[in-house]
Amino acid sequence: MTIPVKTGGGGYNIFLERGALKKAGGYFDLKRRALIVTDSGVPCEYAAAAAEQCGKPFTVTVPEGEPSKCFDTYKLLLKKLVKNGFTRSDCVVAVGGGVVGDMAGFAAASYMRGIDFYNIPTTVLSQVDSSVGGKVAIDFEGYKNIVGAFYPPSGVIIDPDTLSTLSERQISNGLAEALKMSMTSDSELFGIFENEDIYGNIDVIIERSVKIKRAVVERDEKESGLRKILNFGHTIAHAIESQNDMRGLYHGECVAIGMIPMCSEPVRERLIPILKKLRLPTGTEIDPDRLINAMRHDKKIAGDEITVIYVSQIGSCEMKTVPFEQFAGEIKEIFR
Repeated sequence: MTIPVKTGGGGYNIFLERGALKKAGGYFDLKRRALIVTDSGVPCEYAAAAAEQCGKPFTVTVPEGEPSKCFDTYKLLLKKLVKNGFTRSDCVVAVGGGVVGDMAGFAAASYMRGIDFYNIPTTVLSQVDSSVGGKVAIDFEGYKNIVGAFYPPSGVIIDPDTLSTLSERQISNGLAEALKMSMTSDSELFGIFENEDIYGNIDVIIERSVKIKRAVVERDEKESGLRKILNFGHTIAHAIESQNDMRGLYHGECVAIGMIPMCSEPVRERLIPILKKLRLPTGTEIDPDRLINAMRHDKKIAGDEITVIYVSQIGSCEMKTVPFEQFAGEIKEIFR
């Protein structure tokens, strides 16, 4: 199916279809120079399938993992673009997860003040979340996504067939973000997680998650209000990710932990069994003071206040702006 997304500059299409990767040339304008960015954890045949449909492809494979989303890799991509004579009429194609999409998108956004960027997400996490909405970024000084831009893609292909090579842990990692969206926006989707075969309904979960995120970003493209609901669970999650000794946890696993304190007790009693069903973590051993110090750099802090997303009833949420020190005290109490 085709899911159109409206943006301030026009819009783009998300093509959700099994086998779509092998037909990328029919969806994207690839008959030109194309920098294909992938990583070592992505099956090489995925990038190769995209490359063979390009007029003049150049492929860059970076090491797998969040540490690659840095200035050194960003500089490497820019060098590749310059060295091979890329112009404003050429494009960048991301083939991989959220790290690849964020990084390639930021390079496309800044090269010659912006060239076309196509995203082919190959993980559950990137398919349901990071590939939709136009946020691109790199990490800096230990802080996630602190240097970046809002830069919508020219098109997105979501091919669930690419998920067949993922481990169960990676699939659950991505499903944490879909679960997050169900809690804030879709009680029926939450019901699938709670009562049905999760993995057997993966296509439906992806579709409903993408449509939730589309509805949010169309109303608030640059996160001035409503889009902040997508940050449910992320204030604590990003703080966990910033701790060097927690790099073994994936992003969705950190979000799973981060959602628990941000909901009412009745919601928490329904959430935790689903997290266990997905084999996602439900706690952290990080010292609360370290978490709080990391949260002081959160983008949602304004002055001495922080805006957090709270779910008191499945399918809806509210934004609360509270003094940071009050929030910090509550986190200390929960993670003591």
